[in-house]
Amino acid sequence: MPHRSKTPENSAPTAHEPAPEPLRFYGTTWVDHSGGYVLRRVGLGVGAVLAAAAGAFVLRFAYQGVVVADIGSWASVLLVVAFAVCSAMAFARTLTFYGRRPDEREASAESSMHSIRIIGFIGVLLAYALRTCVEAPGERLHRAEYEEAQARHARQRQSRTGNPAARKKKRRR
Repeated sequence: MPHRSKTPENSAPTAHEPAPEPLRFYGTTWVDHSGGYVLRRVGLGVGAVLAAAAGAFVLRFAYQGVVVADIGSWASVLLVVAFAVCSAMAFARTLTFYGRRPDEREASAESSMHSIRIIGFIGVLLAYALRTCVEAPGERLHRAEYEEAQARHARQRQSRTGNPAARKKKRRR
């Protein structure tokens, strides 16, 4: 069942009123910042930083495994460079797409970026943590879309006011 928001003008939502799209971990609390919104932002930001630190710790063990395997210094350097580049790319892409929806061409490129995001998971986690310092990740985009849908709904309701049966019919000549 879709969630219907309550508008300030009336407390009962209508069936055709636009509903806010829920965000992961926040639901629809991003609309009015209720229900522990601030605590969730802080908790998820700290959790993302801790997860990134734990991931870096695990990657350190992977690096030590490559060094112990003694397959050459070039492999150690290549491993560090690969994780650094993938993390930087994942960080930049993640921050970019919190503010806008990708178009069709970018959506296909995003599917090819999936493996880079997995390898650069530390960058994704740090981007998420950085974004929670400002707002819930994706909130600005969802808020703009929701407000535009509400404005469109209000315009449509205003154009339909009045009793259509009471209107005079136009005569054809």
